[in-house]
Amino acid sequence: MVRAISSSLIVAGLILAGFGLYSVWTTHEAEKHSEEEWDRQIADRQIADRPSVPVPREVRKGEMLARLSIDRLNSRWVVVEGADRAELKLGPGHLADTALPGSRGNCVIAGHRDTQFRVLRNVQIGEDISIESGGRTFVYRVTDKNVVAPTDTRSLDPTANPTLTLVTCYPFYYVGPAPKRFVIRAELVSPA
Repeated sequence: MVRAISSSLIVAGLILAGFGLYSVWTTHEAEKHSEEEWDRQIADRQIADRPSVPVPREVRKGEMLARLSIDRLNSRWVVVEGADRAELKLGPGHLADTALPGSRGNCVIAGHRDTQFRVLRNVQIGEDISIESGGRTFVYRVTDKNVVAPTDTRSLDPTANPTLTLVTCYPFYYVGPAPKRFVIRAELVSPA
């Protein structure tokens, strides 16, 4: 009887671990596909010799919006429009009702702590974060990092100046739904 229960628990554990690994793998593959698609679109734009600043267009949910980079940490992600489960599987997601990269206001981007945004734990105050969007590159400098309760949504509020806010769950190495949020705030220093 004890042996049967032990075997059942081991099998259940292996199944759960398999689901976790499958989830990480599918997210990785979706991010890789988004990165390849981003590179293809950039190459197509260069071949077509389009203007460096295209006419702004409405970005639909799930479409690629930008490429986010933190050079010191050798990290970059394709950011998609929207921050629901389906979008976050493709990469970090831009909260639809927030400012676009480089524009006036608060551009909020969310990502998973156990895949895309785990590296945010190593971001330092004063560090530069780049966002490439619409043929332009915008450089933001980190001014603040905080851990907040999920009910504290002040970091999502609009701002008067061009601001970038990156949000992920916290603690980074927590099993299950994380109880807090890790927030990085940066201000625009130069549109390149």
